[in-house]
Amino acid sequence: MKRWVWVWGPAVAQMAVIFGASSIPNLGELPGGISDKTGHFTGYAILGTVVVRALAGARWSGVTSRAAVAAMLVSSAYGASDEFHQAFVPGRTPDVNDWLADTSGAVAAVVVIRLAASVIARWRRGREV
Repeated sequence: MKRWVWVWGPAVAQMAVIFGASSIPNLGELPGGISDKTGHFTGYAILGTVVVRALAGARWSGVTSRAAVAAMLVSSAYGASDEFHQAFVPGRTPDVNDWLADTSGAVAAVVVIRLAASVIARWRRGREV
């Protein structure tokens, strides 16, 4: 159980943060003049990061192309479900552009992490010689 919490806890926590923020009626503007789309992109970049980490078993060697694609799909699907959820929150409306920002953030983060994992793997192989 302790291992599961270590691996999946951050992803579940980020999903809870997103759900909580989406449950606030009439959320208004984000602090610091951050645009709505930047907020979506950032929140889902974090989600993509912690989901790929979980799917990789919290190991760099586990960040495979399969784990990366799965993390992108899970994060995008969560974004779609979150937009659906907002249809039931007073003062909130689902927006396909928000979902696109969600998906873009997750994809961007996961691609960077997958590239980093490839570089780390090459570096480790070079050190073994």
